[in-house]
Amino acid sequence: MEKEYEAFVEKLRRALIIGTGYDESRVYFKRKDDYPQTNGDRIFVECGISENSREICGLYARELYENYLDGEPIEEIAGRTMTELNRMSDSGILEKVHDLDDYEKIKSDLFIRLLNFDKNKDDLKHAIYRKIGDIALVLYIRMGNFDGIVSSFKIRCDMLERWNMDSEEVFGKALLNTYYISPPRIFRWERLIFEPDYNGENFMNILSNFTLNKDARGNCLSTTERTNGAVAVFLPGVAERIGNLMGSGYYMVFTSIHEVMIHNDRAVDVEELRNVLKETVQEATPEEDFLSYYIYHYNRESGKFTWE
Repeated sequence: MEKEYEAFVEKLRRALIIGTGYDESRVYFKRKDDYPQTNGDRIFVECGISENSREICGLYARELYENYLDGEPIEEIAGRTMTELNRMSDSGILEKVHDLDDYEKIKSDLFIRLLNFDKNKDDLKHAIYRKIGDIALVLYIRMGNFDGIVSSFKIRCDMLERWNMDSEEVFGKALLNTYYISPPRIFRWERLIFEPDYNGENFMNILSNFTLNKDARGNCLSTTERTNGAVAVFLPGVAERIGNLMGSGYYMVFTSIHEVMIHNDRAVDVEELRNVLKETVQEATPEEDFLSYYIYHYNRESGKFTWE
């Protein structure tokens, strides 16, 4: 069986070399245990080479082999793979790689995403982030749209040297970008249920008559995209604005990376919130969307976050 797998990999590799017209060295196979280790056998295709970077696409060889065993001809697998490579090229992702060394060209694509620090500690070793409690505000860059999904990756610390930029300035720019890419919104539960196109309430508009729920029900804070929306509370001016609307400090319950519940600190008990958070995470939050078991608090007078 292993010899058949190796023969398949080599046939597919040859087909890709012919289809791309690339030199043999640009299409190569690597087993998952070869250094550096990966999470699966891969056929790598170097789609672009420049003076300072290489654009490499990795194909999961075992998955393609399973398709072959299920009856898909190797010619069709190669053709489908070539189509995917061309679509990736058209998405703008590969072009963006060329611009990574030029801060002025990519600065508008920097943004902030929240991650649980403890779960992602190893991945954050070389990343640029700010830590609040057990939440890491991580610097990312948008690389393009592929199949309706925005492709992105973390910015490494060494990129600051290549840009000759200060981390505080870059991080501040990313926070502003995040605000404008996906503006913060408060979502009313009743409208979320019955209105599919509902985009939330623009509570940041100081000319509006918007009011927060100040009872135990709380308020759902996210962004217009409702993806990675829990970051909204850390965006410029948002925490202060909520405090002014609430007329007091408030608790934050991060039910996932996508939203955070805001509660008047005069209307709820911390232990009750902690129990609700635990139940919500266990019953409704996918593991990859988990953010924190802590209950966070915003002090309106000091403008500071605490957690417990």
